[in-house]
Amino acid sequence: MPETPAVSRRLLLGGALATTGALAAGAASAANAAGPPTAVVPSASPRRRPGQRSIAGVPFDAYRTVRVGVIGLGNRGGGMTEGWSVVPGCTVTAVCDIRADRAKRTADRLVAQGKPRPAEYGGSDTAFEQMLKRDDIDLVYIATPWEFHYRQGRAALLAGKHAIVELPIATGLDELWDLVDTSERARRHLMLAENCSYGRNELAMLKMAHEGLFGEVTNGHGGYLHDLRALLFSDTYYTDAWRRLWHTRSTASFYPMHGLAPVAAAMDINRGDRMTVLRATATEPKGLADYRERFVPKSHPSWKETYVNGDLVTCLIDTAKGRVIRAEHDVSSPRPYSRINSLAGSRGIFEDYAGTSTTGGRIYVEPDHGGHAWRDFDTYRKEFDHWLWKKIGDDAANNGGHGGMDYVLQWRTVQLMRAGLVPDIDVYDSAAWCSPVPLSVTSLAAGGRPVEIPDFTRGSWVNLRLGLDSRETEMPPVA
Repeated sequence: MPETPAVSRRLLLGGALATTGALAAGAASAANAAGPPTAVVPSASPRRRPGQRSIAGVPFDAYRTVRVGVIGLGNRGGGMTEGWSVVPGCTVTAVCDIRADRAKRTADRLVAQGKPRPAEYGGSDTAFEQMLKRDDIDLVYIATPWEFHYRQGRAALLAGKHAIVELPIATGLDELWDLVDTSERARRHLMLAENCSYGRNELAMLKMAHEGLFGEVTNGHGGYLHDLRALLFSDTYYTDAWRRLWHTRSTASFYPMHGLAPVAAAMDINRGDRMTVLRATATEPKGLADYRERFVPKSHPSWKETYVNGDLVTCLIDTAKGRVIRAEHDVSSPRPYSRINSLAGSRGIFEDYAGTSTTGGRIYVEPDHGGHAWRDFDTYRKEFDHWLWKKIGDDAANNGGHGGMDYVLQWRTVQLMRAGLVPDIDVYDSAAWCSPVPLSVTSLAAGGRPVEIPDFTRGSWVNLRLGLDSRETEMPPVA
């Protein structure tokens, strides 16, 4: 393996060198000056109320035991509830679903596994409000359909709980800003449950980038390419067909965060750089109607639907430091699964979901490689494996879905709370990563014109600080 070819981020964070506001402001000014003069400008950043202040870098209070309340017990919420229950020092104290029978089944399942029975809430779309009145919940995990995330996440914060919300945390720009402001005022953290940020390859990619293996990082490519057609037309998988119905009412890039977030972390977005401008394009919506024509009986209710969401929605994102991120979303086309997960710089490139390596990745970096030939990622992942995977990789494989990254996300969240540490993912990251949802709609409506991306940090993005590139720490012992 080569020597580190550039000053690593670890050295910057460990020493006295810091990003200055003047330098960063100059970079931002230069980026704005070079940007398209016809950019669509979203609503102005709201002012902080008197006394309201940033929550960046604010640690959790230390919790002896993290008590979790779950809202939403469908496919995702049901499985993740069991994951929370097996993390050391964590217990599920309450579960809630609009369908009360789901809450009972989930509670029964936990009891059968030897866990304490959680309190059950359900039967109405306001049942979660009663659950949030409990004083034995520290963290609320939200896994309901997208349209409910904002309301439920905000309610959790106002009830004095921390919140971890499945993707996206909100679908509107005003909603994203309100979650930022509510988190700051309530002094409670709201985090996107971005499990892919804890993927083994993604964390190794981040570590390689921050150690300078790629030289100066210039661009990244990520997204969510997943053929969901059969599930979207299933009568049982997505309750009340909620996810398919989104394709009838919005042109948004619904779900690019799985690929965008790891690339953004590797580029220090909100931690020395920020996303500034987004341009969106979309193909025609052909895939779902074609699938319906071939495989769905004419009696099915979907035949009354018209699909408006493009099969492939692509967002091209600029950053203040001149980098470019391409984020894609496609769940309507026949194709193998991919989150793309690619990062490139002046001295090399990594690409995931490609090549013949057992890791699924391939790499080309100078001076190790030459001859225009890709190399397997195996050796590099072993060298740059993140400490979380070294510490709990075996537990993750046995306890979590999606290759174990679900459990890594849950274990790390609980550890951060029990040890009183700063979250890896904060409300500013969450809002930025989810902003392509509403901004893609704006850009597409304007014929693909660039749209300015708000600075949810209100200027603190210039400060270099740790995030997913965390230093190794221990899970506090369970009494």
